[in-house]
Amino acid sequence: TIRPVRRSYYDPSSAPGKGVVWEWENDSGSWTPYDMDVGITIQRAYEKQHPWVDLSAIGFCYVIDFATMGQINRQTQRKRRVRRRLDMVYPLVSGTLPKSQSWPASPGAAAAPPVPACACPQCLLVMSVKATVSAAGPGTATLQPRKAPPVPPAAPKAPVPAPGAKAPDGTAVVRGSLKPLAAQGGRRQAASTPALSSASSATSPPGTGSSKVSRPSLGTLNRSHLQRLAIAQSRVLIASGVPTVPVKNLTGSSPVNPALAGITGILMSAAGLPVCLTRPPKLVLHPPPVSKSEIQSIPGISHTCRKTTKKQAKKGKTPEEVLKKYLQKVRHPPDEDCTICMERLSAPSGYKGPQPAVKPDLVGKLVKCGHVFHLHCLVAMYNNGNKDGSLQCPTCKTIYGVKTGTQPPGKMEYHIIPHALPGHSDCKTIRIIYNIPPGVQGPEHPNPGKSFTARGFPRHCYLPDSEKGRKVLKLLLVAWDRRLIFAIGTSSTTGESDTVIWNEIHHKTEFGSNLTGHGYPDINYLDNVLAELAAQGITEESLVQEKD
Repeated sequence: TIRPVRRSYYDPSSAPGKGVVWEWENDSGSWTPYDMDVGITIQRAYEKQHPWVDLSAIGFCYVIDFATMGQINRQTQRKRRVRRRLDMVYPLVSGTLPKSQSWPASPGAAAAPPVPACACPQCLLVMSVKATVSAAGPGTATLQPRKAPPVPPAAPKAPVPAPGAKAPDGTAVVRGSLKPLAAQGGRRQAASTPALSSASSATSPPGTGSSKVSRPSLGTLNRSHLQRLAIAQSRVLIASGVPTVPVKNLTGSSPVNPALAGITGILMSAAGLPVCLTRPPKLVLHPPPVSKSEIQSIPGISHTCRKTTKKQAKKGKTPEEVLKKYLQKVRHPPDEDCTICMERLSAPSGYKGPQPAVKPDLVGKLVKCGHVFHLHCLVAMYNNGNKDGSLQCPTCKTIYGVKTGTQPPGKMEYHIIPHALPGHSDCKTIRIIYNIPPGVQGPEHPNPGKSFTARGFPRHCYLPDSEKGRKVLKLLLVAWDRRLIFAIGTSSTTGESDTVIWNEIHHKTEFGSNLTGHGYPDINYLDNVLAELAAQGITEESLVQEKD
């Protein structure tokens, strides 16, 4: 896949021009930089000594409070820490931008008067790569290179390989080319400029020596040397803070892989983008193999498997009888709207569907939360739901009774395996295995009588075998028994309809990494999933109810 890239220039007075980076703290406790435009906006307000800045003007519902160095979500009021950090200054230009020109340069362009070289690490890298690739072209390696920044005469010279001689090790080439830059006293430039060519032309005074300097051709390097060269270049670039570009299979068995990695670096460098080739982190979905003898049951939890086979028995009561337990009649309705039909409470219900056996002008108040609705609307809402004897307030989501779901039949297994999760090295791991086969939808599902699919089963999920992890497992067992873990609907990832989907209770399906956001470490996960279970009406009180 080929995508266009571009390089932006920023004003020296802006945040990137000063090397200022604004970051926010994510759920795993690490820091994530804001987009460049957001960082510029925050820095501008910070420099004007504003107490806070509202980011809604640029499309984000956040407020940055400089007094507490926090980011506040305007909708949820959730607060995160932010910080201001100094980093490398972005490349700057003064005056008009240089005219675009083709590359590699033609011989006529090479003879043009040299442009004063920029001494920033990115430009030094670009000039180095351009000069080396020019030398590696067809024919003899005699293209005129661009002049590098001047170096003191005492700078040591890197050896130039003789024609036909075996090319030196790739790592030695990089290290040797860094020495002249290090002699300038600029550690940052030295670390950022892994020049692939000899530095003898840079160390020669102007006007002396040959105008054509022999350079080692990439064609003379074997595959092993190319790999070492790329890895050595990556190390010095990472140390200097140059952005990295993950390239898969950098050291794969095929010679095509390192060649593609090198081409990627050359093309991006030619476009003015410093590039560092690194190996992308690996996705670790499953733990190492575990034998049956290593699997243990979980103390305090009976059995190691739960099954659901059919829909739970309905309450033998009419909707009116169910609602009567949770409502109080209101003789004098308040002057406000019913949030179900959006008609005034003082007027009849606006519900136009099948008419329940309730007068449309009756009004009731839920006893726990105190929200007021038309009885007509509440009965209609109950009839359109699971009809399991429970009711959920449409305004505040308070649950009345025991909420159950529409999860299709399946099996849930759970046990302990002798491996630790990232961030939980002090305990073993609880593994949960869900298995739901495809089948036919029942009367409680979106399309009764139509078949449904079940993709990705069995699904493996993981919890730390800690006190809180076992508490979460016990509540997940209650959710499973109440058929609230899964539902039948449309997948948000594939768009497939009539398939088994997660039902708003997040699980960790990634064992040894967190590349998808569904893995560890995640210091807030257990608290978050407890809150999601509570939103489904499952708390520690539910454990007592289940025992009863």
